[in-house]
Amino acid sequence: MGANPELQSLFPDKKRVRNPFVPIGALITAGVLTAGLISFKQGNSQLGQTLMRARVVAQGGTVALMVGTAAYYGEKF
Repeated sequence: MGANPELQSLFPDKKRVRNPFVPIGALITAGVLTAGLISFKQGNSQLGQTLMRARVVAQGGTVALMVGTAAYYGEKF
């Protein structure tokens, strides 16, 4: 992608590492959140609660992926 060469010169040894599962996890989290909010609006509070719990699990998994990726590819001191 067209990154600024001046910015690249500031970080010559750094590599941007992307875990493809993080955006997927974020989309799943957003989808479950949206479905839960729609359920609450329609008056189905039990399904809404279940979906909110599922959102917490999906969000926790996404954060764990982010932390795991950072730890795996992070600098070793």
